[in-house]
Amino acid sequence: MSAPKKVVLAYSGGLDTSIILKWLQTEYGCEVVTFTADLGQGEELEPARHKAELLGITPENIYIEDIREEFVRDFVFPMFRANAVYEGLYLLGTSIARPLISKRLVEIAEETGADAVAHGATGKGNDQVRFELAAYALNPDIKVIAPWREWDLTSRTKLLGFAEEHQIPIAKDKRGEAPFSVDANLLHTSSEGKVLEDPAEMAPDYVYQRTVHPEDAPNTPEYIEVGFERGDAVSINGEALSPATLLTRLNELGGKHGIGRLDLVEGRFVGMKSRGIYETPGGTILLMAHRGIEQITLDRGAAHLKDELMPRYAELVYNGFWYSPEREMLQAAIDHSQAHVTGTVRLKLYKGSVNVVGRWSDHSLYSEAHVTFEDDAGAYDQKDAAGFIQLNALRLKLLAARNRRLKG
Repeated sequence: MSAPKKVVLAYSGGLDTSIILKWLQTEYGCEVVTFTADLGQGEELEPARHKAELLGITPENIYIEDIREEFVRDFVFPMFRANAVYEGLYLLGTSIARPLISKRLVEIAEETGADAVAHGATGKGNDQVRFELAAYALNPDIKVIAPWREWDLTSRTKLLGFAEEHQIPIAKDKRGEAPFSVDANLLHTSSEGKVLEDPAEMAPDYVYQRTVHPEDAPNTPEYIEVGFERGDAVSINGEALSPATLLTRLNELGGKHGIGRLDLVEGRFVGMKSRGIYETPGGTILLMAHRGIEQITLDRGAAHLKDELMPRYAELVYNGFWYSPEREMLQAAIDHSQAHVTGTVRLKLYKGSVNVVGRWSDHSLYSEAHVTFEDDAGAYDQKDAAGFIQLNALRLKLLAARNRRLKG
């Protein structure tokens, strides 16, 4: 690959990406554009601007953008229409953020005339795959630089030495190794590495940042109502909210009640298993609420087919294929299924749990007349069930007769 002339870097303002910024300048002698995304990670982003300026980046080459609404509207919500859960438990909080970051990297590269993008993902993780597959899907000619796969800064000592050599400010708390690595956005917080690497050891309480311990959550349950339109949540307790505002509110509610904690050993796309601690308070409530409204508005056949498609959809998101034709095909089918997923769900939040306790909709398929244990006034003739059972039993009876005959 020829040396890039101008690179757009996914830049957090932290020590690692600041080292990457300076490394790009010294290794390639290229111009660097920084992109810092506000995905709801809860950090002040203006220090990233100041840090970039200290490292010689001109103001017109510093991009800091609030993309929370786009993140929830165009990435989180479509995924939640699918009820996507990876390996039965993980709500894909890190996975779903990467295609949006890559999208803006590629767009900014086009706007600024850059010929490459760069990220700070390591060569052991999934994120390198997600960033790069998304970038190539959006611009097949883009160059992608992954410094962790190229440089010889293979230890904390070498990283700090490089930082000191190039006068990169090092906060006092960055001199020692952090006890674990954190990735955060509006959907979740992910913690992994260091103190969490032994899956036999319980995660220390200080790892959890968004949720109170369920045992310390309020002793009184809280009831909320989430309104849906065509599969997307649009209100809480009757108040219409934007996508990002709604998820923020659900995070507050879930965090207060200790909802959404997960200790998971997952199978990474690159082949190894890793242990992570995830906190997805609002997303856990949202998933339960969405399934609740689907229970009364979605036909059985459509619902069961969705559940069959879901693991494949979740795997595509996890593995970085958001912009693949197969994910888009699945999304079209899923979105079609949501035409009548409109109504309201009532949920009970209590001590780490969220449960549906009521649901109603003008689009409901539920018929009390058909399921009642009381007189159904002729809505359902129970004698019809006999023929239904006999037809479904026919092949089973033929199999049993054949097997009995062969045994005899």
